[in-house]
Amino acid sequence: MIRKFMEGVIDKFRKSESEVVNMQSDFDNQSSQNYKGRLFVVEGCDGSGKSTQLHLLRRYLEGKGYPVYFTTWNSSELVKNATKIAKKKNLLTPTTFCLIHASDFADRYEKQILPHLKAGYIVLADRYIYTAWARDAARGVEIDWVKNIYSFAIKPTAAFYFRAPLEISIDRILSGRPQLKFHEAGMDLKLSNNIEESFKIFQGLIKDQYDSMIENEGLIVIDATLKIEEQQRLFRKYIDEFLKDYTVPEYLSIIGKENTSQL
Repeated sequence: MIRKFMEGVIDKFRKSESEVVNMQSDFDNQSSQNYKGRLFVVEGCDGSGKSTQLHLLRRYLEGKGYPVYFTTWNSSELVKNATKIAKKKNLLTPTTFCLIHASDFADRYEKQILPHLKAGYIVLADRYIYTAWARDAARGVEIDWVKNIYSFAIKPTAAFYFRAPLEISIDRILSGRPQLKFHEAGMDLKLSNNIEESFKIFQGLIKDQYDSMIENEGLIVIDATLKIEEQQRLFRKYIDEFLKDYTVPEYLSIIGKENTSQL
């Protein structure tokens, strides 16, 4: 069942080299500014603290009466079971790993992210396509091919990269989790027989990919070694600036009032 599912996905996304170039150009030209809503995403290595910052931002925006929609990476109900079975049986190659997560994202994008953007919500995404680019490239998948897979997605209003030295991010994860997961640690890549060592190497490869996106993709860097309060202050300052030309649609204003009253 898993094999047939993945073969169908592969056939759907197989493109020629010229199509890959054109699809990447399409992504660069698409923008969330074409919709009533705004799309803000956070990126970073595991342990960077980005999720905490996005949670605090969500509370801040809801407190100001904005209609907010929140979404997280790898959370599609449609693909969840297939992903779980494939990982448990260690059936995924770097390519099929890429495609099954792309299917998860596509499902959430079409059912959650895009409809809320069109409706005028402020969409907050804990990881976006840049996560896939970084992780899949770290697994050895050709980056241009990966970008082609995700080229249907629009460019966010802003993408924030919470950057911390690798040793700090790794220490936060290793001290806060009882056990690392097999694929999380990159054990499928056979980087090391030791799961902690494999995790360190894999996260280093991912960080290299993120660092290369700062200039190429315009990621906004926030120093993740700063105090939580200072990071949040900088984060809010950026967001407030991006929202200067945003107006809450009248039909959503009631949602913002309800959020405020619940605080």
